[in-house]
Amino acid sequence: MANPDLDQKVQPAFSSFFSELKDPRRIAKGNHLYPLEEILFLSIAAVVSGPDTWTSISLFGRAKLDWLRKFYPFKNGIPSHDVLGKVFAALDSGAFSKCFVSWIDSMSRITSGEVVSIDGKTLRGSGDKGTEKSALHVVSAFATANGLCLGQVKVDSKSNEITAIPELLELLALKGCIVTLDAMGCQKNIAGAIKKKEADYVLMVKGNQKELKDQVEKLFSIAPVKAEYSSNDLGHGRIEHRKCEVVDQLRFLDGREEWPGLRAIVRITSERIIKQTGKGNIETRYYITSLEPDAKLIHNAVRSHWAVENNLHWSLDVIFKEDASLKKKDHSALNFHIIAKMALTLIDQEKSTKKSKPSKRLLAALDDRYRAKILKV
Repeated sequence: MANPDLDQKVQPAFSSFFSELKDPRRIAKGNHLYPLEEILFLSIAAVVSGPDTWTSISLFGRAKLDWLRKFYPFKNGIPSHDVLGKVFAALDSGAFSKCFVSWIDSMSRITSGEVVSIDGKTLRGSGDKGTEKSALHVVSAFATANGLCLGQVKVDSKSNEITAIPELLELLALKGCIVTLDAMGCQKNIAGAIKKKEADYVLMVKGNQKELKDQVEKLFSIAPVKAEYSSNDLGHGRIEHRKCEVVDQLRFLDGREEWPGLRAIVRITSERIIKQTGKGNIETRYYITSLEPDAKLIHNAVRSHWAVENNLHWSLDVIFKEDASLKKKDHSALNFHIIAKMALTLIDQEKSTKKSKPSKRLLAALDDRYRAKILKV
């Protein structure tokens, strides 16, 4: 993707991380009307500013062509929505995802003890009703303190998250981190993959590991609690009291040696009361962990896990309208998913204003200088 015409241009800082992407179009060398690097920059600049379809991205480009030419030549103007759709349908999403991971690594400062939550999301608009094509499912890793998506892999249509999670772990630098997963990720090979990355895990135990869950429940009735921590939450119209209990005497836990690095089991009891009605309920959840029996640390790691749902998936659905997207062809859905995550990351990293994400996108659409600030150009 090297382009000598860019020598006099101010290229975005992330350009170098995507420079090795292979153009999927079968065009004679040197005969690209719209170079891939221009298409990528146009798309990211547009999505940061609000557009979320190939048509609206193309319209944005035509309206902001003079501004875009400060960074790339755009000798042939702006590609049509058809060209954008065809390019992103054909672009290797696996290679694009690896470039994304390299770019994130360059800007993230993952510290020891940071919680990295791994969770899956279905891109609902990517499937076709009445056909064999099911909606795309993607597993993502989210650094909760930094607010960064560290990477993602798609789940093969004939597989599930259990096979995708180790592939995602292989891409990431996780030394010193605490990796949290829901019950789907409570697998021995996944625990082993996390420990090989010199990280720790907190894995939810549910009915998919029935024998393990039964043993964990029983162990809490016969083994002493090593550590305990309680917290209260008075927000969102409810009162919630949570208690985290940790047991580290595991000699009666059959098969414990098959779980790499296992050090403790955890019980978290949540009691919620709705303020308006006074009605409440009690929920008990169980976990296994390679962490030492520090109840407060484990409690906070479990609480942090939901950031991947609240801060990443919610933003992609509500702010970037991902579930309403109808990008169905080939790699389109996953590639736009990556672009949206890039835009979300850039918006989150821009700290000069405390405006909401939607307000930042609107301001980026209206103000060329603010858009440049978000894109770090």
